[in-house]
Amino acid sequence: MANIRSSLGSKATCHVFLKPFSRHSFKTAAKTKPQRLLLSSALVLALALSPLVLAQSWDASSSELLSRWEHITTAMDRKDREQALESLAAEASALVEANPANSDLLIVDGIVQASLAREVGGLDALGAAKHARNVLERAVEIDADGHAGSAYVTLGALYDRAPGWPVAFGDSETAEQMFQRALEIRPDGMDVNYYYAAFLAEEGRNAEAIEHARRAEQGAPRADRQASDKALKNKARVLRQKLGG
Repeated sequence: MANIRSSLGSKATCHVFLKPFSRHSFKTAAKTKPQRLLLSSALVLALALSPLVLAQSWDASSSELLSRWEHITTAMDRKDREQALESLAAEASALVEANPANSDLLIVDGIVQASLAREVGGLDALGAAKHARNVLERAVEIDADGHAGSAYVTLGALYDRAPGWPVAFGDSETAEQMFQRALEIRPDGMDVNYYYAAFLAEEGRNAEAIEHARRAEQGAPRADRQASDKALKNKARVLRQKLGG
């Protein structure tokens, strides 16, 4: 899951995550009856379909959830985002419970949970932050590339933005490791370079931050993330200019 520390507050304030995770954190939605019904439906579907059809179904579900996430986070009025993300997070988590070995679903669940954190704010965000971290770490155990590095970008921002021990799991060294892994996988990625630039700026490493912000500006938008990547390109330009680059 969107600016540098000066505009979002410090870790001490317990604000969490950039988009898809921002320093603004969020509460964990309670499991409701509709979620249980959705989970039951997903399990019935899993039992009824052949392995090939089932795999195609999960792929379609992952893409559809990601498309809705992008619409919510880039086009929806801010006042409506929290409720929409809570609903989407419930669907994503139910699908993950029904198919816990699908790395794409795990990654989408993590991205949605991290975005929800930004909308709610405060210490209530920590439950969703931990949920996001857990499913993303499960995803990279299954798929070492983490869906072309997307999982590592999100993990990097989570470890950067979350408060440290004993409140939560925030850790700058781990954050940098995650960003570096994402860069190994997709060195020209717009999201990889923007979020790493924001991290570097927060660490006071301005020359490096300017370089990665410039790379983000020069990156090509992903076919399935046109709207969110366009927003990232603008944020990269603002960040670079703010740092004097």
